[in-house]
Amino acid sequence: MSRRNSQTTSHVLMVRPWSFFSNPETAVTNAFQSTDHTDAVTPQAQAEFDQMVARLRELGVSVTVVQDTPEPLTPDAVFPNNWLSTHADGTVITYPMQPSNRRTERRDDVVCALGAEHGFEIRRQLDLSSLEAQDIFLEGTGSLVLDRVNRRAYACYSPRTHEAAFARFCAEMNYDAVGFDAAGSDGTPVYHTNVLMCVGSKFIVVCLDSIREKQRDQVKRTMAQDHEVIAISLAQMNAFAGNMLELQDANGRALIVMSQTAHDCLNDQQREQLAGYGQLVALSIPTIETAGGSVRCMLAEIFLPRGGA
Repeated sequence: MSRRNSQTTSHVLMVRPWSFFSNPETAVTNAFQSTDHTDAVTPQAQAEFDQMVARLRELGVSVTVVQDTPEPLTPDAVFPNNWLSTHADGTVITYPMQPSNRRTERRDDVVCALGAEHGFEIRRQLDLSSLEAQDIFLEGTGSLVLDRVNRRAYACYSPRTHEAAFARFCAEMNYDAVGFDAAGSDGTPVYHTNVLMCVGSKFIVVCLDSIREKQRDQVKRTMAQDHEVIAISLAQMNAFAGNMLELQDANGRALIVMSQTAHDCLNDQQREQLAGYGQLVALSIPTIETAGGSVRCMLAEIFLPRGGA
């Protein structure tokens, strides 16, 4: 199936954690992260992961599961969207990561397997990781929230999302840049754009209150050109309501996936608005969420064409 000019896909890649624990390197910039868990919770994280995979497959989503490895130790490997993105023109991009102990999550074998084992066509590989030498970072579709149909890329700037890297992505991939500043209620910069907003085919969920006031109206106007804007509060953002993702099942029906935490914090009107665009799917991952990411962070979307397409 061609995914050109499509916002959503029915195929995702997920990485099953080997050892899951609180990463001290990411805690410095990730206000969503708990710092009180050790690798003793790994079995719980693995069980949540397995249940999420099973539920997505039951709903008709194709899930390619990659097993994390014991060495090197990568406590955040369960969030592959920060180092990998794929695109309908056959491009695979790998990204510069700010925490040094996350850089080893990048795996050439995973990229190669997409072509050799799973039949996707990789026409170009764009490796931006050399920007790390300049202390310039852009952490995949954590830093970037893409409107793939209208060729707009949204990014909130933070220590893990730099304007220079964002501009490089937009130039390489022919996207219009919509950059802005955003912060939590305590003034701390929001570390990743995908915790404050989600772009669906016809809707955008966004925490407008987190966006710097002088930029807010312009960002909202840009979003509203092509989508219904569904606003969430700062409290809802902190409960991962911005970290959802629209997928398709095998028949092209829309699924809006989010964590149970995110689903439960939405009000009835917001749920009704979203349900007008697809089936709401709530997935319980409370242990994994202590690492500061949620359902969307666990899903690396596969938009690559099939070989011969």
